[in-house]
Amino acid sequence: MASTANNPFFVSSTLPYQLPTFADIEDEHYRPAFLQGMSEQLAEVRAITDQADATTFANTLVALERSGQTLTRVAEVFFNKCSSDSSDFTNDLEEELAPLLAAHNDAIRLDPALYARITAVHAQRERLSLDAESIYLIERYFTEFSLAGAGLSDGDKQALREFNSRLSTLTTRFEKNLLADTNDLGIVIDDASELNGLTDGEISAAGEAARDRGLAGKYLISLVLPTSHPYLASLTNRGVRERLLRASRARGIRSDAAGAVNDNRPLVIEITHLRAQRARLLGFDSHAAYVTADETAKTPGAVWDLLGGLAPAAGRNALVEQADLQAVIDAEGGGFELAAWDWAFYTEKVRRAKYDVDTAAMRPYFELESVLANGVFFAAQQLYGLSFTARPDLVGWHPEARVFEVSTDDGTGIGLYIGDFYTRDSKRGGAWMNSLVSQSALLGADTTVVCNNLNVSKPAAGQPTLLTYDQVTTLFHEFGHALHGLLARATYPKFSGTNVYRDFVEFPSQVNEMWMLWPEVLANYAHHYETGEAMPQHLVDRIQASSAFNEGFLTSEYLAAALLDQAWHRIDADTVVTDVAQFEADALAAVGLDNPAVPTRYASTYFAHTFSGGYDAGYYSYIWSEVLDADTVEWFKENGGLTRTNGNRFRDRLLGVGGTMDPLEAYRHWRGRDAALKPLLDRRGLN
Repeated sequence: MASTANNPFFVSSTLPYQLPTFADIEDEHYRPAFLQGMSEQLAEVRAITDQADATTFANTLVALERSGQTLTRVAEVFFNKCSSDSSDFTNDLEEELAPLLAAHNDAIRLDPALYARITAVHAQRERLSLDAESIYLIERYFTEFSLAGAGLSDGDKQALREFNSRLSTLTTRFEKNLLADTNDLGIVIDDASELNGLTDGEISAAGEAARDRGLAGKYLISLVLPTSHPYLASLTNRGVRERLLRASRARGIRSDAAGAVNDNRPLVIEITHLRAQRARLLGFDSHAAYVTADETAKTPGAVWDLLGGLAPAAGRNALVEQADLQAVIDAEGGGFELAAWDWAFYTEKVRRAKYDVDTAAMRPYFELESVLANGVFFAAQQLYGLSFTARPDLVGWHPEARVFEVSTDDGTGIGLYIGDFYTRDSKRGGAWMNSLVSQSALLGADTTVVCNNLNVSKPAAGQPTLLTYDQVTTLFHEFGHALHGLLARATYPKFSGTNVYRDFVEFPSQVNEMWMLWPEVLANYAHHYETGEAMPQHLVDRIQASSAFNEGFLTSEYLAAALLDQAWHRIDADTVVTDVAQFEADALAAVGLDNPAVPTRYASTYFAHTFSGGYDAGYYSYIWSEVLDADTVEWFKENGGLTRTNGNRFRDRLLGVGGTMDPLEAYRHWRGRDAALKPLLDRRGLN
């Protein structure tokens, strides 16, 4: 009873910008808040459907938008904690909650009385004298409820509930298995000499990680989410490189004499089969057809046309690159055939030989604090007039989660940005953005709280955090999501922040990557961490000159994952897969991307995006959005680049609209036309 009476989730936070009161939140608060939050929202929905008054926009759609505020508060905090600072408690509770939340969502979306009211409002929407956002809200609810199965028979609805419940449990279990394997399969090195090629800071971080595991005197290389590890580019010991790649590929397939250990193969088979069955129940040929019906792509065929059209050129380019790498190995008398664990290492050799580019030489200029304050924040200030002030008085969910107040140039606060950049065993792999508090004029919330999570190895105390080129790109990318969440303004919660179509959500983040090497931005942050010297221009010139280098590999490994995702989700309900490895091999061979030296970015058993992360049948979104992104970069170059005028236009017509209108319509409003494909082909060397 004490945890119920004092539960911080039962009232709105009184902290600045309604930042959750992390200092007061205990494990015991989560479950009661979820249960009460679900109960409250169901009661709010019953109040909508039971009323005797005639159906109106206000008493149905607006009332629905006001519902579930307790549930939203606890869910946003809990699921961020599950991904960034999990524990046995959160893992167990997440698995317990998964079917309960699935049933809760079904209770709302499959409610026939509620659907009847939404349908009635939808039928008269053009006669209601509403603004465009309100009409769009009606259309979105009607579409989403219809696709969710609200019009099914009672018997079919029961079958749908069972599918949804089982899938929620399986996807949660997949993520738990992956986190466990990612931690367990990190490779332990006994002697620092085996880490030759790594920087002192990287070796220090490996030693620190080993000490945290109780392995004093040893070195631990933690795994990252994608197949390729950044250390593969610099480790000179081929045996260590092989161990590292094999460990990455082994996630989700381990078993021992006592039975399966974190084996995700049966989960992949069951998840994809259930999704196909559910799609047929909902009237679609496949799960991919069901998903894309409510995305900008609209059909799996449109997705396949883009991905399949790019794959042959990408595969051919990768073979040319492979021959170049093999020539280097042969010239050195290596005596072996290029393997997947050699690609990054020899790519750097060829890059240095062809372009005199050494990405490792850039690291001393990429110190985390400078990249963040003088690069990422600086670009946002130049474009949008934003300033970022550290708020050490405000507590995040972990001591390493740092809080910054975000203000406009007139001093008006618009929210908080929280950065949690270091890897730890309790954090899942990859990098991402979450919203903890979403803006909504309807609910009186004019500000927002967003956060970025990265997985940068933490150096020993007193050592600088030097980022790789790719990690700097990732930070700019994820901050693009954060800007979308901070700057979007909507009346209704449904449209706040990054609540847009899945195959559009990556667009703002990809656009923000351009500022990483923009001259004014780079000159402001890329200074040697010891001497303060600016990064030499020749390093920048050479990296830009080699921008299309290795794109055959990079495009192939991405397309392999995207097409694999599509293959799993294009199967029909009658198809039974029994062998994950064989299915994967056949799918990649069918599109010519089965080159052993170029493994897919994510194999099925650790493909978190598609089996636990909400990108199911949607991993194509990155390159789909990149068509818009590449076209957008051309616009900025043609119109003066990093200026407030350009930033204001981009904010007002794209970032600022959130989900309040069709995203392609917003793009046309900003660009004056649809996006052209040529800039993407130029960027990736596919033309």
